[in-house]
Amino acid sequence: MESARIIATVARIVRDVGIAEELAQDALVSALEQWPRSGIPEKPGAWLTAAAKHRAVDLVRRRETYARKLAEVGRTLDLGEESYDPEPSGPGDIDDDVLRLVFTTCHPVLSADARAALTLRLVGGLRTDEIARAFLAPEATVAARITRAKRTLATAGVEFEVPYGEERAARLGSVLEVVYLIFNEGYAATAGDDLLRPGLCEDALRLARGLAALMPGESEVHGLAALLELQASRTAARTGPDGEPVLLADQNRSRWNRLLVRRGFAALERAGDGRSYGPYALQAAIAACHARAGSYEATDWATIAALYGRLGTLAPSPVVELNRAVAVSMTEGPEAALRIVDALAAEPALARYHLLPSVRGDLLARLGRTAEARAEFARAAGLTRNESERALLLTRAREAQ
Repeated sequence: MESARIIATVARIVRDVGIAEELAQDALVSALEQWPRSGIPEKPGAWLTAAAKHRAVDLVRRRETYARKLAEVGRTLDLGEESYDPEPSGPGDIDDDVLRLVFTTCHPVLSADARAALTLRLVGGLRTDEIARAFLAPEATVAARITRAKRTLATAGVEFEVPYGEERAARLGSVLEVVYLIFNEGYAATAGDDLLRPGLCEDALRLARGLAALMPGESEVHGLAALLELQASRTAARTGPDGEPVLLADQNRSRWNRLLVRRGFAALERAGDGRSYGPYALQAAIAACHARAGSYEATDWATIAALYGRLGTLAPSPVVELNRAVAVSMTEGPEAALRIVDALAAEPALARYHLLPSVRGDLLARLGRTAEARAEFARAAGLTRNESERALLLTRAREAQ
């Protein structure tokens, strides 16, 4: 939970995200060694950050640039356990170390895929296999990508700094993608026993809100903020009493957070008129259709299908097309949707994507092809590594009669 903040704080001192990650890990090891003897501190995050800061300063002192570096950090560095606030910032500056870390790891010296993978690792705290799932890519490929990215930043001498003007705008697309992927991993965890990882959702929301305040003239920043607010509003209704997943059709909408819904609507309005929407604003508009509907059946599925069509034209993706198929099934029937889904079967990116057989199983069940539906739900259960999702899919397989 504290990893991103520790890395971001230390990176401000050592100006190297790879070294900052190592120092943060050293602090975590120290905690594992000391806390069983001394007890967990009242403020564990502050303790960890202070320990990492001490190591950072020791490293700076050993460098030839000791005097210059120590002067840079000395004005704001307080090694006390209680303090790890970011340094003051000027107008237009990024006044949050984690946001600063995001912009640094999204430096244009890295490829787009490398930027996103590295930021998810350092800021989101995601494991390599979780990042691989987010990219629909092999785990070994992602691991190599992260290693090369850290090496590239170090070799290029990229500073832990605040970008301005055109440089900031050039990095924005990668930053938005990373925040989006962090939220998605929190909203539907890749692996483990729990469907949700609320801490990741909260981190992504905080980053999106910070970006919206920092760049009020950027439509897609507001579009992303709107999307995350609206998606997060459903969190309480997405799981049952025992943590089991609750499908959208079965959710108690009175449990949706109306404050977050209102925030989402307001952010979407700031994103501009619908004709100029980018990919995130279009997804937010889809989420807004769900938020406005009093029930699943009352949802404006025709508008949702049309919005997915626009999104597929603007940002083509097999996942977008799969989502469009769900909306089409509600407007034109499951047979029409099944044709779309079957056309996606050969997509390499969806080869191990559990939602493809899950959606297909649902469509087959609605068509009365129960034996095929059971097989698809079972196949989907075998592909997911999230235990909550697996249990739900196996239940659906058993219930397909």
